[in-house]
Amino acid sequence: MSLKGHSLGYWRLKLQAMTLLVFARNAGAERTFDTMLSLWPGDAYALASRAHVLAERGARDLAIADAQALVARHPQRSAADWFNLAYLLEEAGRYDEAIPAFRRAVELDPKLDRAWYGLGLTLIRLQRLDEAVEALKHNTQLQPMSPYGWYQLARVHLDRHEPDETRKIIRHLHGFEPKVAAQLERETGLAP
Repeated sequence: MSLKGHSLGYWRLKLQAMTLLVFARNAGAERTFDTMLSLWPGDAYALASRAHVLAERGARDLAIADAQALVARHPQRSAADWFNLAYLLEEAGRYDEAIPAFRRAVELDPKLDRAWYGLGLTLIRLQRLDEAVEALKHNTQLQPMSPYGWYQLARVHLDRHEPDETRKIIRHLHGFEPKVAAQLERETGLAP
């Protein structure tokens, strides 16, 4: 529904929900999102927000259902919507479902580094190491000073029996994250 199509009642409920969230009154905000969705089924803001509140209170399956409804109704709205769904699915151990959601997120926004990282981790869990390398390379290109992608990439190279690639990453990490480089040296037994 477009902004012009929303009534004053919609904006009142949205403001009420945002106020409740600011004051950490998540249960009240969730009830407000329930009301909004009963009046405007499929509303993107209400679905995304309720999914977030549900996830925070540990109702992961309900959060996943809202996130799935959101991307089904609004598939082009936001890469973040797909990332959030993928993250929830990955967290639930539903890796085969998480991968297409992560892939859709990076299709919509190829610069979404956290989606590349999440995709890489999920592929590692499924032992799809060649694909994990590609995803983690995208992540490290987008976040060259973050050690997380580099660390995972080094571990994957080691699992693929590529110690020289692992050593290159350790050497690289020594330049800006010596503690992570030292950790990799201890864990792998490899020196740069």
